[in-house]
Amino acid sequence: MSFKKKQFLALGLTVFCMVLLMFVILFMANLMRSNMIEIVQDRYFKVKQVTEIRQLFDQADRQLLRIVVDNEEIDTPIFSESLKTNHASIQSRLMDIQESVNTKKGKRNVDTIESAYRSYYEMEKQFLIELKNGETNNLKSLYDNERENRDELLSHLDQFKDYQESLMEESLKNATNTYSTLVIVLISAVAVALILIIIVTLWLIRSTSRNIHSITKGIKKIDFTNLTRIPRLDVNTKDEIGEIASAFNSMAASLETYSAKEMQYTLEITEQNWVTTHSSSIVHLYSHHVTIEGLAEELINKLADVLEAKLGGFYLKEEGKKPIFRKIASYAADVNNQAGRDYFFEGEGLVGQCAIDGKVFFLNEVPDDYQVISTGLGTIKPKSILMAPILLKDEVLAVIELASLQAFTSTQVKLLEEVLGTLGIAITNILGRMEIACLLQESQAKTEELQMQSEELQTQSEELQSQSEEMQTQAEELRMINEQLEERTKDAELKSEELQAAKESLEEKARELLQSSKYKSEFLANMSHELRTPLNSILLLSEMMTEDPDHGLNEEQIEFAKVIHSSGQDLLNLINDILDLSKVEVGKLDIHFEEVNINEFAERINRHFMPFAKQKNLDFTVNVIDNAPHSVFTDEQRLQQIIKNLLSNAFKFTEKGSVSVSVEEVKRQEYLELSLGKEADTWLKVVVSDTGIGIPEEKHEEIFEAFQQVDGATMRKYGGTGLGLSITKEFAQLLGGVCKVQSKEGAGSSFTLLIPSLPEGLSAIEENKVKEEAASAIADELLTEQMMDYQPVESVESFDENSTVLKGKTVLVVDDDHRNIFAAKNALEKEGMNVKTAENGMECLKIIEEANKIDIVLMDIMMPIMDGYETMKRIRGMEIHQEVPIIALTAKAMKSDRRKCIESGASDYISKPLNLEQLLSVMRVWLS
Repeated sequence: MSFKKKQFLALGLTVFCMVLLMFVILFMANLMRSNMIEIVQDRYFKVKQVTEIRQLFDQADRQLLRIVVDNEEIDTPIFSESLKTNHASIQSRLMDIQESVNTKKGKRNVDTIESAYRSYYEMEKQFLIELKNGETNNLKSLYDNERENRDELLSHLDQFKDYQESLMEESLKNATNTYSTLVIVLISAVAVALILIIIVTLWLIRSTSRNIHSITKGIKKIDFTNLTRIPRLDVNTKDEIGEIASAFNSMAASLETYSAKEMQYTLEITEQNWVTTHSSSIVHLYSHHVTIEGLAEELINKLADVLEAKLGGFYLKEEGKKPIFRKIASYAADVNNQAGRDYFFEGEGLVGQCAIDGKVFFLNEVPDDYQVISTGLGTIKPKSILMAPILLKDEVLAVIELASLQAFTSTQVKLLEEVLGTLGIAITNILGRMEIACLLQESQAKTEELQMQSEELQTQSEELQSQSEEMQTQAEELRMINEQLEERTKDAELKSEELQAAKESLEEKARELLQSSKYKSEFLANMSHELRTPLNSILLLSEMMTEDPDHGLNEEQIEFAKVIHSSGQDLLNLINDILDLSKVEVGKLDIHFEEVNINEFAERINRHFMPFAKQKNLDFTVNVIDNAPHSVFTDEQRLQQIIKNLLSNAFKFTEKGSVSVSVEEVKRQEYLELSLGKEADTWLKVVVSDTGIGIPEEKHEEIFEAFQQVDGATMRKYGGTGLGLSITKEFAQLLGGVCKVQSKEGAGSSFTLLIPSLPEGLSAIEENKVKEEAASAIADELLTEQMMDYQPVESVESFDENSTVLKGKTVLVVDDDHRNIFAAKNALEKEGMNVKTAENGMECLKIIEEANKIDIVLMDIMMPIMDGYETMKRIRGMEIHQEVPIIALTAKAMKSDRRKCIESGASDYISKPLNLEQLLSVMRVWLS
C-alpha cells in the first residue's frame, strides 16, 4: 500500500470520528439552547413584566396616598394625564403577559390580576372625578375602601412572579443536567476517537519509519554553519518517500545558491549598519555646540577617527566680494610645515574648485609638495585625498578635506555623504543661535539702560512732585519703550522657535519634556487662580478688621482677626511653595542662609499651632533639649515651612492623643550612619511625633512623592493635595539635610529632620546637580510667570498715604465673587468713595450706560456670561468712556495674562490676592 493510501485511511478515520463527535455536540448544545431560550426569552420576560407592573402600580398608588394623607395640592389635568399614561403602560404589559402565558395556572393568575386591577382602576377614575369636583372629603374613604382589593392585587402579582421564578429554576436545573450529560458523552466520544486514531497512527508510522530513518540520518549530516555544501540523500524507492528524497536534493541545490546570496546580503547590511551607527553618533554632536568653531573641531576629529584619515581640515565660507573659505579646524596638522594654507578663494586650489563643483571627489595621486603626516619617528606621505562640500539648498557652506594612508572605501564615502546631508542644517542652526545670542545681549544692554532711566525719573519725581503729570507721561513713554523691547524679544523668540523646529528631528526627548512642562504650567496657573480668588477676600477683610479700631472689636476678637490674616498669608506662602516645588525640581530655588535662634523659633511654632491643638483637644508640646544649639545657620523660611508641613500632617491625621516637637543636637554617629558626613560642626535634629493613624511600612517611600497620599481613602477622609511631604523632602535636601520617617499603621508616626548649621551657606556642602538644560529653560520661564508680581509705576510713591484724591469719586467694582465685592466695597467706602457693583460683564455695561459718571473701574477677569476681556473691549468701544481708567484684577499670575489684559483695554493690572495699600496707591495714580 502506498503512503498516500495509508494517509487517506488515517485521515478518513479521523474525519469520521470528528464528524460523529460534532453531531453529538450539536445535539446536546441544541438541548441546552432550548432550555436557555425558555429561561431568558419566556420566564425572565414574564418576571420583568410583572415587576414593572408592580412598580407602575406602586407609583400611581403613592400619588393617590400623598393626596389623601398630606392634602397635597396638585395640577389636576397633569395628574389625570399621569394616571392615564400609567394605566396604558400597565394594560400594555398585562396584554404581553396574557399572550405569552401557556399554562392553565398562569392564565388563572393573569385573569385574577386583570380583574383586581380593573376594580382598582375604576376607583382611580372615581377618585379623579371627586378631585375635579372639589369634593376632597370623600377621597380618603374612597381610597380606604379599595385597600383590600389593592392588597389582593399585590398578592397575586407576587404569586405570579414566584410561580415564574420557580419555572425558571426548574429550567435551569434541566439545563445543568443536560450539560452534565453532554460532558460525559463528549469525554466518551473523545476517548474512543483517540484510541482509533492512535492505532492507525502507530500502524502508519511503523510502515514508513524505515525510509524516514534513512532520510533523517542524511539530514543530520548537514553542517548548518556552512550551507554552501549540503550532502545529498541516496533513497531510490518509487513511493512518496523517494519523491521526498528527490525534492530534498533539489532543495539542497537551491539552498546552496541562496546561502551564497545571503552571505553577500549580510555583508551589505553590516556595512549599512556601520554607516547608520557612526552617522547617528556624528549627528548627535550637532546639538552640543553653540559655536561653529567648536562644532568644526569636534566634527573633523570624529570624521578622521571613523574614516581612518590621518590629516583633515574644515574650511568655512566667509561672504564678501569674493567668497573666501577659511580653515577654522584641523586634524593632525603640522604647524611647522608650510605646505598647507589657511584660506582659499572660491575656485582657487582643490578646496576652491570643490566649492564651485559642489560634489565629492578623490585624488589618489598625491602631489609631492602635499603636507605630510608627522609622527614621533618621522613623516609619511598620504596615499589618498578626499574633498567634500557641505551643501544647503545647492549653496556651499563649507568644505572638508581629508587625507589617508590608504584609499577611501565606498562604505566610508557613503558615511561621509550621509553626514554631509544634515551638516548644512546644523551649521545654519548654530549660526542662527549665535545671532540670537547677540540679539539677547543687545536686549539686556537696552534693558539696563532703561533701568537707569527709570531710576533717574524716580529721583525727579521725589524732587519735583508738582510735575507728576509730566512724569506720568514719561512713565507712559517708558512703557511704550518696554513694549517695543518686548516686540524685539518676540522676534528673537520667533527665531529661536524656528531653530527649535530644525532640531526637533534630533531631540525627541526634549519635545516630550516641553509638553510635560506645558501641562505643569497650566496646572499651576489654574491652581493659583482657584486659591487666590477666595484668599483675596480673607486677606482684605481680616486686614480691615485689625487696622480699623472703629469696628468696636475687643482685643480677643482683634487677635482672632490677626490669626485669620496670618493664616491667609501662610496659605499664600503655601501657594508659592507649590511653585517652589517646581523650582526645586529644576535646581532654580534660591535659599538664603542666616542665623536662626532656636528658642525663638520653637516659641513661634508653639504659638502658631497651640490653637489647633486646643481646637482638636490634643496635647501639644514643643521641647528644646538641653544639648540643643542656641542658634544654627540655615534658611529660616524653608526650615519653618518644613516644620509647619510636618505638624500640619500630624494634626490632620491625629484624632486623639498628642503631638510633640523635640529639638536637639545630632550626635555625630547618627548622621555618619546616614551617610550625611557634610563639612558642618553642628547638626540640628527636629523630631515631630504624633499618635495618629500611622503609615504602612510599604508606603514610607511613596508618601514623599508629589501628589501622593497613603491611599485613596485617606485622601477622601482627610483631604489635601499630597504635596506637603514632597516639598518637605526637597527643602530638606536643599538645606543639606534629610527627612526620614518611622511609623507603623495604627501606631502613630515620627518624622525626623536632620540639617547642618552652615555659616558659609552652600559653599560647605555639595551643590545640587542642575537638571538638563532644556528642562531648566522651560521651568525658569514657568516659574517666572507664576511668581510675577505687579510692578507699580514710579510715581506711586510720591502720593501721601492720607491723600484725599479718592474722596467723592465713583468706582465700579465688577466681580462674580460676592466675598470679593463685599471686601472691596467696605475698603473703598472707608476711603470716601461711592461704590457701585456688578457681578458680570453685562451688568457692568448696563451700569456704565445708565450712570452719569464713573471715575474708575475695578474689573475681574474670570466671570460668567461675559468675562473681563470682552467687557473692557466693549467699554473702550464707547466713545465717552474711552479714557475711563480700568484696573484689571485677576487671580491668574501668568505674564501672558497681563499682556492680554492690557491689549483688551485695561489701564493697569493687579494680581490677586490684593494688597489693599497697593490697590489704593494705583487708584490714586490714575485718578490724580
